[in-house]
Amino acid sequence: MKKLISIILSIALILTAAAAVAEGNDSLNEIKTRGYLIVGTEGTWSPYTYHDEEEKLVGFDVEVAKLIADYIGVDVQYSETVWSSIFGSLDAGQIDLVVNEVSYIEERAVKYDFSIPYTFTQRAILVKADNDAINGLGDIAGKIASNDPTSSIGQFALDNGAELDPVGEMAQSISEVLNGRADVTINTTVAFADYLKQHPESEALVKIIVVTDPAPTGHVPVLKGNEQLLNAVNEALKKAQEDGTLSELSLKYFGIDITKE
Repeated sequence: MKKLISIILSIALILTAAAAVAEGNDSLNEIKTRGYLIVGTEGTWSPYTYHDEEEKLVGFDVEVAKLIADYIGVDVQYSETVWSSIFGSLDAGQIDLVVNEVSYIEERAVKYDFSIPYTFTQRAILVKADNDAINGLGDIAGKIASNDPTSSIGQFALDNGAELDPVGEMAQSISEVLNGRADVTINTTVAFADYLKQHPESEALVKIIVVTDPAPTGHVPVLKGNEQLLNAVNEALKKAQEDGTLSELSLKYFGIDITKE
């Protein structure tokens, strides 16, 4: 009898494992059972994800993550992680997804599936106001760009011939330009605008040059094999696009609507 029970249990375990493989080990049911969604975000990139005067985590992407969790029907927990480690946290299963204005690039798509885009922004370069040598993207070849080497913006700088001064946070990257350790830093136009809004003393010290047309920039990546979770994220984003919630959040944090092409 014990042997028969052991065989039955073994078969049950095999069937359970096979079902998990068939479903791609999708984490959506686990999230629902757990009761909360774990979201990776930086917490240092205003107005996307940052801390307010009361040290509360706020921002556009923070609220986008919340609306995804609400759609799934669970709470949300944020795991603040430096950008260079954020995908490592996703790989290790420490977070369920990343909401941090993540751009789609082919190298990432090998390991991750991406949601539909939920923001469309322009990239710009920032230099010191008296820098007459850099007036466009074609001028950054051979120059030092202060950006995170693990980010798509850092790769964008490299692709255009710049050398990298590896810096993780935008405020620090601008400081590198102002103190002369870097020639340029690259970011989105809305991120630069928000920085100058918070640091008006720097406005006369820098020059911002728009270098791209609006393009899809914000996506939510999940580990491959999580089709149900990805579908839920897409459904949440589509609903927020259709009912105007995303537009309202964009106006709240950016002053313009960057959620449409």
